[in-house]
Amino acid sequence: MTESFRALRAFKTESGVEARLVSLTDADLMDGDVTVRVDYSTVNFKDGLAITGRSPIIRTFPLTPGIDFAGVVESSAHAGFAPGDRVVLNGWGVGESHHGGYAQRARVKGDWLVKLPDAISTARAMAIGTAGYTAMLCVIGLERSGLTPDAGSVIVTGAAGGVGSVAIALLAGLGYHVIASTGRAAAEGAYLTSLGAAEVIDRASLSAPGKPLGAERWAGAVDSVGSHTLANVLAQTRYGGAVAACGLAQGMDLPASVAPFILRGITLAGIDSVRCPMPRRVQAWARLATDLDFAKLDAMTRPATLADVPALAQDILAGQVRGRVLVDVNQ
Repeated sequence: MTESFRALRAFKTESGVEARLVSLTDADLMDGDVTVRVDYSTVNFKDGLAITGRSPIIRTFPLTPGIDFAGVVESSAHAGFAPGDRVVLNGWGVGESHHGGYAQRARVKGDWLVKLPDAISTARAMAIGTAGYTAMLCVIGLERSGLTPDAGSVIVTGAAGGVGSVAIALLAGLGYHVIASTGRAAAEGAYLTSLGAAEVIDRASLSAPGKPLGAERWAGAVDSVGSHTLANVLAQTRYGGAVAACGLAQGMDLPASVAPFILRGITLAGIDSVRCPMPRRVQAWARLATDLDFAKLDAMTRPATLADVPALAQDILAGQVRGRVLVDVNQ
């Protein structure tokens, strides 16, 4: 008799997308050369868009959502992996066109997997999740652009979210003066300060249409918001500064001008976590093992189960999820 496992599966309905807990077998998995016993997943902004149907993230139905997972290899036909290896997956279309992390088992291409550093458990790997891995890619992008702590402050937008929370912890640990921008300044000020933010400002000062060029306020930025917020961040970045852009919580548009680029020599570094080359993925996870304060990570993380995910998808799009959510797929 084939052993079954639980999964959260998304179905296309007349009214949109419906996510339901179902029982599956290995016959329901897609092609791949590595089968993983999944321990944990998480809820990212993109997962929220997928499960609610607010954006056409899911390309084929029915599908198991979840753009990332961490677990242990059960079987492998890939030369790079063996049973017992602890692995993490971020992106590559998983949770979009290939069954994702909201299940107790996954079968994927070994070329999509990264072996976890010894210092990172599968639980902490998903407390970090794609949001935290993206934050690390942003920090590396700023460093590649020449930014150093002595250049000046760094602003983090969407600060109370997943990318923002991990970015603050990382930047503060590296010695940067961090400014946190959030729409929940009063409620989240103490939380953001505990992660290492030196200043907390209200996002209202950045979210409305602004001038092409403003007063120089920061040397760098990690932006997960886009739209007017990113335009205003660019307009107020110091000469020679750098901005890492990785999200679109406010919108996909960029109502900016060329002024910050041609008058102040600003670098805008685009950060893609989905198809990021493997050497950069390995570098990011190695840096997370050494640069992230795990006590801060634990403090920003709350537990959840598969049954909690549909409600959390609504919450994360409404900006009501602080920090990180760790989904135990076996609960």
